[in-house]
Amino acid sequence: MSTNTNPRSYTRSAIVLAAGKGTRMKSDLPKVMHHANGRPMVEWVVAAARAVGCSPVVLVIGHGADVVRGHFQVAEDVEFVMQMPQLGTGHAVDQARELFARGELGDEVLVLCGDGPLIRPHTLQVLLDTHRESGAAATLATAVIADPSGYGRIERDAHGSFRRIVEQKDATPEQLKINEINPSYYCFRTADLFDALRRVTNQNASGEYYLTDVFELLLRDGKRVSVVDAVPPEDVLSVNTPEQLAEVSRILEGRSASQAGTHA
Repeated sequence: MSTNTNPRSYTRSAIVLAAGKGTRMKSDLPKVMHHANGRPMVEWVVAAARAVGCSPVVLVIGHGADVVRGHFQVAEDVEFVMQMPQLGTGHAVDQARELFARGELGDEVLVLCGDGPLIRPHTLQVLLDTHRESGAAATLATAVIADPSGYGRIERDAHGSFRRIVEQKDATPEQLKINEINPSYYCFRTADLFDALRRVTNQNASGEYYLTDVFELLLRDGKRVSVVDAVPPEDVLSVNTPEQLAEVSRILEGRSASQAGTHA
């Protein structure tokens, strides 16, 4: 930890991706608005971002935008930007470019997914501390899990240094064997993020603009990308199906019961 007793004052914001339909949820409700342990999934993510001092929290909305907007309409610290059509995660984040140009996002920005309600403020704080203390342009948290299916893989070089994130659809058979994965917890120096997003292409198996390509672009620019293995395996579960939603709800309920017992 830094011993500087007079640190620079940072302004910190968050961008939460919340535009997806969630076809496999078998519901017309926006994916992030499905409830996990009594609260919409995206509300857990917004709460975690607030807990580490993010303001504003920018929600990138699309499918069912009015439902998401209506839920947060009284929240003064929440902004909304539309992603329509939806052309990938990089395209989603880029919808906040106008807010950045107006100076509303601050020096550093967390980028998180609205369908990951298991996120913990402690994990985000570790990510932020590492980002700041290392002087990185971008920092990502990773996790090592037994079954990496469905997640982007963390590719490292022969010295163990981060090289890039490879999405599952673009991975070789060898890369698919990697168990260190990307749970999509990111922190960026805001100016570097939006500079790199201008150069992201959609030359990949999905034909989409991947936010994950930003890390490789920043490395090519000679900038620092920091990696922290900050996400416990039991916290790595985004929600794509009703079954996964039920499992996440059970985990959150268990956490709430544990905390209640601690404070009893």
